[in-house]
Parts: sequence; structure tokens; C-alpha cells
Amino acid sequence: MQLSDHFSLDEMTFSSTAVRQSIDNTPPPDVVEHLKATAAGLEQVRALLGLPLNIDSGYRCPALNHAVGGVPTSAHVTGYAADFVCRSFGVPLEIVKKIQADGTIQFDQLIQEGTWVHISFDPKMRGQVLTAHFVNGKATYTQGA
Repeated sequence: MQLSDHFSLDEMTFSSTAVRQSIDNTPPPDVVEHLKATAAGLEQVRALLGLPLNIDSGYRCPALNHAVGGVPTSAHVTGYAADFVCRSFGVPLEIVKKIQADGTIQFDQLIQEGTWVHISFDPKMRGQVLTAHFVNGKATYTQGA
């Protein structure tokens, strides 16, 4: 099932962790609708960068979210978030700065998470830009990129 021109349901739900641990990561119908909104936002990011995005993590059912160490309130669980890279464009910090500087893409959170970018399109649309810092496997966040 295509969620948008360039993003499929399979792409937005695939997880190697789910495969390894036999976790069924099939989203319920309401989450599929959220994933369509997320895919629409990702289309805007793709258009801005002018290059394809590689999705590392989209929807995560609660069991998968727990298995990967996600917080229970993660937007991934509701289908409103995706982690991605666009190596042909640049490193995650460059991507975050481009999205932030452009100012046309509405988002809830945009996080430079080391080797990937996290973007969420939760309806809160707070416009938070954060940078993750990892120490001993735990993330803390600071404002800005």
C-alpha cells in the first residue's frame, strides 16, 4: 500500500528488530491514517532536499518500541514520526539546518539524533528543534541544532 508518492506502508513499518524478535508491527487503521500524514510531511522534506530519503524507523508498535528502548510516549507509536537519513544531501545536522532555515515545513519535533534525523508530525506541531546527546546509551536533549 502506498501512503504517498514515494513512501509505502511496508517502508514505514519495516523493522529488522521486529523481524529478529518476531514482533508483529502491523499498525491499526487509525495509525495507518497517521502514517499517511507523516508520509505527506516526508514528501515535503524530500522535495526540499531534492533527493530520496532512507527511512530507518517509522511506526513502532508498543512491543517494538519497548524492544528498541523508545519512550512510551514516542510519536513512533502513534505513527506520527520517522527517523531517516539522506546521505546524498549530507549529514543529519545539515539536513536539520536546511529544514529549519527553509521554514515552510510544519513539524512537531525535528531532532538531530547523531547519525539520523527524527521528524514528527504530531498534530501538536510545536516546532521543536532539538539535538540529542548520547551518554552510556541514554539520550538527553538540548534546544536547537
